[in-house]
Amino acid sequence: MTNETNPQGAPGSEAHHEAHHEALTQEDRELLADLPPAPPRPAAKRRFHGTAQQIRGSLTFYKVAAYVTGVMLLLLVVKMVADYGFGLELYIGGTIDGESQALGLHPEGAVTGGTAVSYWVSVVHGWIYVIYIFAGFRLWFLMNWKLTRLLTIVLGGVVPFLSFVVERRIAGEVHQEMASNPEAIRRY
Repeated sequence: MTNETNPQGAPGSEAHHEAHHEALTQEDRELLADLPPAPPRPAAKRRFHGTAQQIRGSLTFYKVAAYVTGVMLLLLVVKMVADYGFGLELYIGGTIDGESQALGLHPEGAVTGGTAVSYWVSVVHGWIYVIYIFAGFRLWFLMNWKLTRLLTIVLGGVVPFLSFVVERRIAGEVHQEMASNPEAIRRY
């Protein structure tokens, strides 16, 4: 702090610190010099925001959501490549030139009366991703992790195959942290 913000001699000012230091006698300085170093501070205790049962249930929910999100994301990638790369849509039912079709990839608009599944892959993936984010948020909250861990979980559902990798890593960390910090688990 500068003397501009603290008047001369006010607590916190440079002059105040110098005056306080000068107020110590030689004997006080010798006593302070002979003191052993302060003991180390105790490590911060790990605390979870849930019981072991809540955390295990949340982990199971997250693992299922991560797996389903990963599969749907892969289907979405296949849909995007077929649609934008080759101009094909996945249809169920309908007719092409009078012949009935059960399931197939066909140019857009070529099938009459069929259902374009490609659109529904996008919609279902979007809603499953929302569920995945909720599952990740719940696990993140119960484990009392930092915000960066939540961002890692959320991004895991955006990149193909990454949800499988992140899910394995997060599950391992949950098991490891619960095993190494049994006293941190909340009890009712």
